[in-house]
Order: sequence, then C-alpha cells, then structure tokens
Amino acid sequence: MESLQHHLLIAMPSLHDTFFERSVIYLCEHNAQGAMGLMINRPIGIDVNELLRQMNLNEVNNIDSINSEVLLGGPVEQEKGFVLHTPQDQWSNSQRINDEIMLTTSRDVLASLGSHNAPDNFIVALGYAGWGRQQLEQELSENSWLTIPASVDILFNTPHEQRWQKATQTLGFDIGQLCNQIGHA
Repeated sequence: MESLQHHLLIAMPSLHDTFFERSVIYLCEHNAQGAMGLMINRPIGIDVNELLRQMNLNEVNNIDSINSEVLLGGPVEQEKGFVLHTPQDQWSNSQRINDEIMLTTSRDVLASLGSHNAPDNFIVALGYAGWGRQQLEQELSENSWLTIPASVDILFNTPHEQRWQKATQTLGFDIGQLCNQIGHA
C-alpha cells in the first residue's frame, strides 16, 4: 500500500461511541512497520500557556492563537508531548515530515512558543495514535476511516471543533450518507 504519511484519517460515523468518534488524525508516519499519528481535534481542557507554566517553561510569553489549546493526540503515551509545526531546523528531536510540516518532541520547541523564535504555526498534543504492521490497512478495509491528503489550512487555520466537519466537506459528499458495510460482488 502507498504511504499515507501527511494524510488525514477521518473517522467514519460507524466509529460512534469509540475513543476515535468524529476524530481527525494527522498521519506523521506510515510504512511497512505500522503508522503513527496525532488526533488534531480533541482538546484536553488546558491551554498551552498553562501547560508551559506547569512545566516551568513560560515566564513572559502569552500564546493567543487558534491552536492555543493542548490536544489529546491519542491513547498511547499520553504523558508524552508532541509539537506538530511549520518547519524550523533548530530543534532537537525533530522529524521533517515534508516541506510544510515537522514533528518535534523536545522541550526546546515548547519553551519557544509565544516568542519570536517559535514556529509560525503549531499544534501541541499529548499522546499519539499508533498502529502495528498492517493494522491501519485492516481498519481502512473495514471502512473505519477515510483518508485525504493533509491540508495546512485544516491543521493550522481551522478551529479544532470544526476540523472533522471541514475535513469531511473536502470529500465532496455527505459522509453521513455513507454505509459502513463492505460490499462483495
């Protein structure tokens, strides 16, 4: 299967009453060993300023942006922080996903948020969503997810509570009309 890195997974309505109900996941990595992504539309009820204060990282900066809420990235390692951001090469523990997006897991990028050294756009998430070998492919074949190429507009310019709806609108049809049954001829 072709890599879905830098794509969005859109939860199908059939995932009702699950952890991933109405979730949108940005896939940071997808290869033969599995996949890793961050939910980009589930706030945890704390803003980035408070998180930075709790970590003793933010003494003078005040972040007031569309992405100022910390998000739940997924059910795995929820104590671990991830920053999805526009490219800057000065951070330790960074992975360049493509020319538009990087993923950083180090404290130095967190300390920069709200300052002139900060990335232009960012999302802070705790935890991640992970799939083992062929697990995501199986879920895709079961019609649990739809995929679209990732959009910087959805990631950084759309309020988190509107991301599922905006992502589904890019499909060009009403996702509520889809059936989760698999057809066989």
